[in-house]
Amino acid sequence: VQLQASGGGSVQVGGSLRLSCVVSGLLSDWYAIGWFRQAPGREREGVACVSDDGMTYYDDSVKGRFTASRGNDKNTFYLQMDNLKPEDTAKYYCAVDKRFNGSFYWPLFQHPGKGTLVTVSS
Repeated sequence: VQLQASGGGSVQVGGSLRLSCVVSGLLSDWYAIGWFRQAPGREREGVACVSDDGMTYYDDSVKGRFTASRGNDKNTFYLQMDNLKPEDTAKYYCAVDKRFNGSFYWPLFQHPGKGTLVTVSS
């Protein structure tokens, strides 16, 4: 399984970005994609999840601002990030829970690919 996140960049406070995650080599019937981020000097944290059938979950820090979704081709997932804040600055990764059972659980997400850097400046 391989995942690759892209779409990062530099924006000002209040701006928007849309990250993409392309998944390849996945054979699971029911799975979920998790979006994680890691800021300098901090541990990686989960921010949003979306299952392949559209269930979602958001960390409180991004609820109402970020939207996780699945693309029409079923191999691409998105994280729409609106009203960005300086504290959203981090490298963002996507990972997969290949044995999703209806409950999102951060430690089950695996195979994070190379991340994409998001920088929000004031």
